Amino acid sequence: MALSRARLSWPRGAAGGGESTRLLPQESRLVELPYPSSDDDDDGSLAVDMDFPMAEQDPGAQHPVPHKPGTFSQCVRYLAFLWNLLFLLLGLLALAVGVWGMLAKGLLRGERLAPLGSDPMLLFVLVGLGASAVSLAGCLGALRASPCLLRFFVGAVLAFAGLEVLGGLLLLAAQHRLRDALRDALLLCLLRYQEEPDLRFLVDEVQRSLRCCGLGSYRDWETNPYFNCSAPGVQACSVPASCCLDPWQNDTVANAQCAFGVLRLGDVEAGAIVHLGGCVAQLSAWLRGQAGGIAAAAAVLVLVEAVGVVMALKMLRDIAPIGVQG
Repeated sequence: MALSRARLSWPRGAAGGGESTRLLPQESRLVELPYPSSDDDDDGSLAVDMDFPMAEQDPGAQHPVPHKPGTFSQCVRYLAFLWNLLFLLLGLLALAVGVWGMLAKGLLRGERLAPLGSDPMLLFVLVGLGASAVSLAGCLGALRASPCLLRFFVGAVLAFAGLEVLGGLLLLAAQHRLRDALRDALLLCLLRYQEEPDLRFLVDEVQRSLRCCGLGSYRDWETNPYFNCSAPGVQACSVPASCCLDPWQNDTVANAQCAFGVLRLGDVEAGAIVHLGGCVAQLSAWLRGQAGGIAAAAAVLVLVEAVGVVMALKMLRDIAPIGVQG
């Protein structure tokens, strides 16, 4: 601005005559200074830019103010942490049960672990691992406000929900094959009855609860190498005690030998000791009767997963302004 005033006053000095000699050295000194000409700063914008830096003109342009979560957002964050912590503990419990079951069976038999493909404890291990990993990501994501962990949690839960929906649709579409799959599973349990303690427990509970024996009839136990009539043991031509009409002795002590030699008897005589009907039909009827409860349980599971996803998305939305800063 000083340069502009000096140049504007020069013509007036020239008109006066005597002042021109005094102003010329001043003009030469001003011209030598490294300032732009008056044509570039007539509007004063350059002077404003030089006096006030860009950061001081708009502080929020380069450095946005971090978004401070409100009370509701903090409550959602802590609730999500506790929510995932609960399922983390449940997943670790399922994992511990599966590992303990597999190790216990191996130690009791004095052998290596049974093949994993036929071990029902593998289901507990897989469910425990999956639930623990996803819940741990949700806990850490909520605690540290990590967008990466929260996105992983949301993606994993949505993937599990998609698999559950796909499995339900496949069951509805293949109802006629479900009976065959159930029969094959029970046949595997029947063949491994003496070898797998957990399968033996499962079969005994099904036979006691549904008052049944075998797959189609009590004579299906002949396929078991220990109960077959050609077996050398004391259990030859027998069925498990869970098939007995009255598995108790004097109504107080369990009678493990109540069904010994039943396969040598006729159906009429055997019917006075054990249940003659198989478990496949009984179990199919029971599953049809429990369809409402199974659907309700599936709906609750989907609702639980939806609540976790909604809370994670809410936290992602709250920390989005902070993530813009880099």
